[in-house]
Amino acid sequence: MTGRFVAVVGPSGVGKDSMMRAVSTAAPHIVLARRVITRPSDAGGEVFDGVSDDEFDRMSDAGSFVMSWSAHGLRYGIPRSVSDELLAGRDVLANLSRTVLPEAAQVFSRFAVIMLQASPQVLEDRLRARGREDSVEIARRLAQADFDLSPELQPHKIDNSGALSDTVNAVLRVLQPARA
Repeated sequence: MTGRFVAVVGPSGVGKDSMMRAVSTAAPHIVLARRVITRPSDAGGEVFDGVSDDEFDRMSDAGSFVMSWSAHGLRYGIPRSVSDELLAGRDVLANLSRTVLPEAAQVFSRFAVIMLQASPQVLEDRLRARGREDSVEIARRLAQADFDLSPELQPHKIDNSGALSDTVNAVLRVLQPARA
């Protein structure tokens, strides 16, 4: 049986990358998609492959991505190698933009959505703490934080305002109910 492609979405600062790393550590058969992003590799946050716009174009033209998109002035790609993980029966977690969820649902035969949420104050505190955005960008991201997804996507909504361990347990109950 093939694994599931699990899209993780939520507003900036909700803790998507922290949750994904913790879930992968707790359940080694769940792996992380290493995204390719047009941002410097030392920008912090998730582990990713930073490339220039020209390199991204070359990779895209060569068919290196199973899907790609633009958001927040950057370009993101999911490497085609995730297909190998899925064929091996492993679930793959990937931080996606909500705008590409319909495309992802078409690309992957087994697909799920985890939608992380947190209170506005928690989001603001986390964005300030990570230090990647100035006050104007933080305000813009907070203004975009409240969104909903199409019920057709059947998102699993999980609050990440509290302890990371609580969120990890909630995600594991969704992804592997028989084991949780």
